[in-house]
Amino acid sequence: MTAVGEPAFEDLTAKARLRDAALRLFAERGIEATTVRAVAAAAGVSGGLVRHHFGSKDELRAACDAYALEQAVLLKQQAVLGGRLGDVGFMSSAHPRMLVLLRYFARSLLDGSPSAEAMLSEMVSLTRDWLELHHPGEITDPLAHAALLVSMEIGALVVREQLSQVLGADVLGPEGQLRLARAKVEFYSRPLLSPELAASALETIDRLRARPQTVPGRPGGSAL
Repeated sequence: MTAVGEPAFEDLTAKARLRDAALRLFAERGIEATTVRAVAAAAGVSGGLVRHHFGSKDELRAACDAYALEQAVLLKQQAVLGGRLGDVGFMSSAHPRMLVLLRYFARSLLDGSPSAEAMLSEMVSLTRDWLELHHPGEITDPLAHAALLVSMEIGALVVREQLSQVLGADVLGPEGQLRLARAKVEFYSRPLLSPELAASALETIDRLRARPQTVPGRPGGSAL
Protein backbone atom coordinates (compact mmCIF):
# COMPACT_ATOMS: atom_id res chain seq x y z
CA MET A 1 0.00 0.00 0.00
CA THR A 2 1.67 3.18 -1.17
CA ALA A 3 0.58 6.79 -0.96
CA VAL A 4 0.22 9.12 -3.93
CA GLY A 5 3.67 9.82 -5.34
CA GLU A 6 5.35 6.90 -3.54
CA PRO A 7 7.18 4.15 -5.47
CA ALA A 8 5.35 0.99 -6.53
CA PHE A 9 5.53 -2.04 -4.24
CA GLU A 10 8.17 -3.81 -6.34
CA ASP A 11 10.40 -0.71 -6.14
CA LEU A 12 10.30 -0.43 -2.34
CA THR A 13 13.13 -1.49 -0.08
CA ALA A 14 12.85 -4.94 1.50
CA LYS A 15 11.97 -3.35 4.85
CA ALA A 16 9.15 -1.27 3.33
CA ARG A 17 7.85 -4.27 1.39
CA LEU A 18 7.73 -6.32 4.59
CA ARG A 19 5.86 -3.55 6.41
CA ASP A 20 3.33 -3.14 3.61
CA ALA A 21 2.82 -6.89 3.27
CA ALA A 22 2.36 -7.23 7.03
CA LEU A 23 -0.16 -4.40 7.12
CA ARG A 24 -2.25 -6.02 4.39
CA LEU A 25 -2.12 -9.49 5.94
CA PHE A 26 -2.81 -8.19 9.45
CA ALA A 27 -5.85 -6.37 8.03
CA GLU A 28 -7.12 -9.44 6.18
CA ARG A 29 -6.37 -12.26 8.63
CA GLY A 30 -5.78 -10.63 11.98
CA ILE A 31 -2.48 -10.20 13.74
CA GLU A 32 -2.48 -13.46 15.70
CA ALA A 33 -3.38 -15.51 12.61
CA THR A 34 -0.60 -14.00 10.47
CA THR A 35 2.78 -15.68 10.65
CA VAL A 36 6.16 -14.10 10.04
CA ARG A 37 6.70 -16.65 7.28
CA ALA A 38 3.48 -15.54 5.53
CA VAL A 39 4.59 -11.91 5.69
CA ALA A 40 7.97 -12.74 4.18
CA ALA A 41 6.35 -14.77 1.40
CA ALA A 42 3.93 -11.96 0.57
CA ALA A 43 6.84 -9.50 0.45
CA GLY A 44 8.89 -11.84 -1.75
CA VAL A 45 11.83 -11.99 0.65
CA SER A 46 13.36 -14.54 3.01
CA GLY A 47 11.95 -15.04 6.49
CA GLY A 48 15.24 -14.03 8.08
CA LEU A 49 14.83 -10.48 6.79
CA VAL A 50 11.80 -9.95 9.06
CA ARG A 51 13.94 -10.46 12.16
CA HIS A 52 16.82 -8.57 10.58
CA HIS A 53 14.75 -5.43 9.97
CA PHE A 54 12.20 -5.60 12.80
CA GLY A 55 13.54 -8.04 15.40
CA SER A 56 10.17 -9.61 16.23
CA LYS A 57 6.55 -9.82 15.15
CA ASP A 58 5.61 -7.36 17.90
CA GLU A 59 8.07 -4.80 16.57
CA LEU A 60 6.76 -5.38 13.05
CA ARG A 61 3.26 -4.67 14.34
CA ALA A 62 4.50 -1.48 16.01
CA ALA A 63 5.96 -0.37 12.69
CA CYS A 64 2.63 -1.08 10.98
CA ASP A 65 0.76 0.88 13.67
CA ALA A 66 3.00 3.91 13.20
CA TYR A 67 2.85 3.72 9.41
CA ALA A 68 -0.95 3.28 9.33
CA LEU A 69 -1.44 6.37 11.49
CA GLU A 70 1.05 8.33 9.40
CA GLN A 71 -0.72 7.37 6.19
CA ALA A 72 -4.17 8.19 7.58
CA VAL A 73 -2.98 11.67 8.59
CA LEU A 74 -1.28 12.15 5.21
CA LEU A 75 -4.42 11.22 3.28
CA LYS A 76 -6.48 13.57 5.44
CA GLN A 77 -4.03 16.41 4.86
CA GLN A 78 -4.00 15.82 1.11
CA ALA A 79 -7.78 15.57 0.89
CA VAL A 80 -8.80 18.37 3.27
CA LEU A 81 -5.91 20.82 3.45
CA GLY A 82 -4.83 20.14 -0.11
CA GLY A 83 -8.35 20.78 -1.36
CA ARG A 84 -8.56 17.43 -3.14
CA LEU A 85 -11.90 16.21 -1.82
CA GLY A 86 -13.35 17.20 -5.19
CA ASP A 87 -10.54 15.57 -7.20
CA VAL A 88 -11.98 12.35 -8.63
CA GLY A 89 -8.57 11.04 -9.68
CA PHE A 90 -7.09 11.56 -6.22
CA MET A 91 -10.13 10.17 -4.41
CA SER A 92 -10.28 7.06 -6.60
CA SER A 93 -6.61 6.43 -5.78
CA ALA A 94 -6.95 7.22 -2.08
CA HIS A 95 -10.11 5.19 -1.51
CA PRO A 96 -8.62 1.66 -1.78
CA ARG A 97 -5.68 2.66 0.42
CA MET A 98 -8.04 4.05 3.04
CA LEU A 99 -9.99 0.78 2.99
CA VAL A 100 -6.79 -1.13 3.83
CA LEU A 101 -6.09 1.29 6.67
CA LEU A 102 -9.62 0.99 8.03
CA ARG A 103 -9.45 -2.81 7.94
CA TYR A 104 -6.11 -2.66 9.71
CA PHE A 105 -7.44 -0.32 12.39
CA ALA A 106 -10.46 -2.59 12.85
CA ARG A 107 -8.19 -5.57 13.51
CA SER A 108 -5.59 -3.76 15.56
CA LEU A 109 -7.81 -1.61 17.77
CA LEU A 110 -10.24 -4.33 18.77
CA ASP A 111 -7.85 -7.00 20.02
CA GLY A 112 -7.62 -5.56 23.53
CA SER A 113 -3.82 -5.53 23.61
CA PRO A 114 -1.50 -2.86 25.02
CA SER A 115 -0.59 -2.03 21.42
CA ALA A 116 -4.24 -1.33 20.66
CA GLU A 117 -4.53 0.93 23.71
CA ALA A 118 -1.41 2.82 22.67
CA MET A 119 -2.73 3.26 19.14
CA LEU A 120 -6.06 4.59 20.42
CA SER A 121 -4.26 7.10 22.64
CA GLU A 122 -2.10 8.20 19.72
CA MET A 123 -5.15 8.61 17.45
CA VAL A 124 -6.82 10.87 20.02
CA SER A 125 -3.61 12.86 20.47
CA LEU A 126 -3.15 13.35 16.73
CA THR A 127 -6.79 14.41 16.32
CA ARG A 128 -6.47 16.90 19.17
CA ASP A 129 -3.32 18.35 17.58
CA TRP A 130 -5.18 18.66 14.25
CA LEU A 131 -8.06 20.53 15.91
CA GLU A 132 -5.76 22.89 17.79
CA LEU A 133 -3.71 23.60 14.66
CA HIS A 134 -6.51 24.07 12.14
CA HIS A 135 -9.37 25.23 14.39
CA PRO A 136 -7.62 27.31 17.08
CA GLY A 137 -9.94 28.78 19.68
CA GLU A 138 -13.05 27.24 18.10
CA ILE A 139 -13.39 24.28 20.47
CA THR A 140 -13.66 24.57 24.26
CA ASP A 141 -12.19 21.15 25.09
CA PRO A 142 -10.07 19.85 22.17
CA LEU A 143 -9.11 16.64 23.98
CA ALA A 144 -12.72 15.63 24.70
CA HIS A 145 -13.72 16.67 21.18
CA ALA A 146 -10.93 14.54 19.71
CA ALA A 147 -11.86 11.57 21.92
CA LEU A 148 -15.46 11.80 20.69
CA LEU A 149 -14.46 11.96 17.03
CA VAL A 150 -12.13 8.97 17.36
CA SER A 151 -14.71 6.94 19.32
CA MET A 152 -17.28 7.59 16.59
CA GLU A 153 -14.90 6.23 13.97
CA ILE A 154 -13.98 3.21 16.08
CA GLY A 155 -17.63 2.59 16.97
CA ALA A 156 -18.38 2.00 13.30
CA LEU A 157 -15.61 -0.61 13.25
CA VAL A 158 -16.90 -2.30 16.41
CA VAL A 159 -20.39 -2.78 14.94
CA ARG A 160 -19.16 -3.43 11.40
CA GLU A 161 -21.26 -6.57 10.90
CA GLN A 162 -24.46 -4.98 12.22
CA LEU A 163 -23.96 -1.80 10.19
CA SER A 164 -23.25 -3.86 7.09
CA GLN A 165 -26.49 -5.77 7.56
CA VAL A 166 -28.46 -2.55 8.01
CA LEU A 167 -26.97 -0.96 4.88
CA GLY A 168 -26.88 -4.13 2.81
CA ALA A 169 -23.18 -3.67 2.03
CA ASP A 170 -19.92 -4.26 3.89
CA VAL A 171 -18.99 -0.91 5.44
CA LEU A 172 -15.32 -1.80 4.97
CA GLY A 173 -15.91 -2.66 1.33
CA PRO A 174 -15.93 -0.19 -1.59
CA GLU A 175 -19.70 0.35 -1.80
CA GLY A 176 -20.48 0.47 1.92
CA GLN A 177 -17.49 2.62 2.82
CA LEU A 178 -18.31 5.20 0.14
CA ARG A 179 -21.89 5.31 1.37
CA LEU A 180 -20.71 5.98 4.92
CA ALA A 181 -18.19 8.53 3.62
CA ARG A 182 -21.00 10.47 1.95
CA ALA A 183 -23.07 10.37 5.12
CA LYS A 184 -20.04 11.55 7.09
CA VAL A 185 -19.56 14.58 4.83
CA GLU A 186 -23.19 15.53 5.31
CA PHE A 187 -22.92 14.94 9.07
CA TYR A 188 -19.91 17.25 9.44
CA SER A 189 -21.22 19.94 7.10
CA ARG A 190 -24.84 20.22 8.26
CA PRO A 191 -25.41 20.96 11.96
CA LEU A 192 -28.37 19.15 13.50
CA LEU A 193 -28.83 21.82 16.18
CA SER A 194 -29.69 25.45 15.57
CA PRO A 195 -27.18 27.96 16.97
CA GLU A 196 -29.74 29.02 19.56
CA LEU A 197 -30.45 25.48 20.75
CA ALA A 198 -26.76 24.62 20.82
CA ALA A 199 -25.99 27.72 22.91
CA SER A 200 -28.78 26.86 25.33
CA ALA A 201 -27.54 23.27 25.69
CA LEU A 202 -23.94 24.39 26.28
CA GLU A 203 -25.06 26.86 28.94
CA THR A 204 -27.03 24.14 30.73
CA ILE A 205 -24.08 21.72 30.59
CA ASP A 206 -21.73 24.35 31.99
CA ARG A 207 -24.15 25.01 34.84
CA LEU A 208 -24.33 21.31 35.63
CA ARG A 209 -20.55 21.00 35.59
CA ALA A 210 -20.29 23.89 38.04
CA ARG A 211 -22.40 22.02 40.61
CA PRO A 212 -20.93 19.56 43.16
CA GLN A 213 -20.71 16.15 41.56
CA THR A 214 -22.91 13.43 43.08
CA VAL A 215 -22.94 9.67 42.76
CA PRO A 216 -26.27 8.15 41.65
CA GLY A 217 -27.50 5.43 44.02
CA ARG A 218 -25.74 6.70 47.13
CA PRO A 219 -27.89 7.85 50.07
CA GLY A 220 -28.94 11.39 49.33
CA GLY A 221 -26.86 11.28 46.14
CA SER A 222 -23.91 12.41 48.26
CA ALA A 223 -20.66 13.40 46.64
CA LEU A 224 -17.54 11.33 47.12
